[in-house]
Amino acid sequence: MSETTTDSPTARIKFLVVASDCDEARRAAFFAGRRARNSNAIVTLLHVMEPPEFGHWASVAETMRAETQETAQTLLHEFAAEVKAQSGEDPEMVMREGDTAEEIRKLINKDTNIAFVFLGASTESSGPGPLVSAIAKDPAYLAARPIPVVIVPGSASRDELRRLAG
Repeated sequence: MSETTTDSPTARIKFLVVASDCDEARRAAFFAGRRARNSNAIVTLLHVMEPPEFGHWASVAETMRAETQETAQTLLHEFAAEVKAQSGEDPEMVMREGDTAEEIRKLINKDTNIAFVFLGASTESSGPGPLVSAIAKDPAYLAARPIPVVIVPGSASRDELRRLAG
């Protein structure tokens, strides 16, 4: 997994996509890839794994961590293939462990070339998802610096997203 932080004035902007195993995140990756191609931007994929909580059962926790990492790498490669198909270039891939919002915040604060965050909104009756809901309540939720957040509707078709991407 790569994680670059080139903070030069001529560096290309980056679109951050939170990669998770849901259809709305896949739509966000699709849309970000298409927008990146049309904007000469780079896509950065971030997958955050929940840390195992087994305390004194360290060997069980390590086995679970290894399995989770393998699943996360497979997911990131799936997302990377979609982004490359849409943008024409390989995205950056970042895998972290911890609280999703905190890891997003750390990455945005570390890499000042991240200019947009792309999130997919769920179509479930329970709401658009925890990150989208948290941002709606507090726009400064993700970073110390202001950063636009693109909410990709989970109900949007690929044709609609192609049209919107320009």
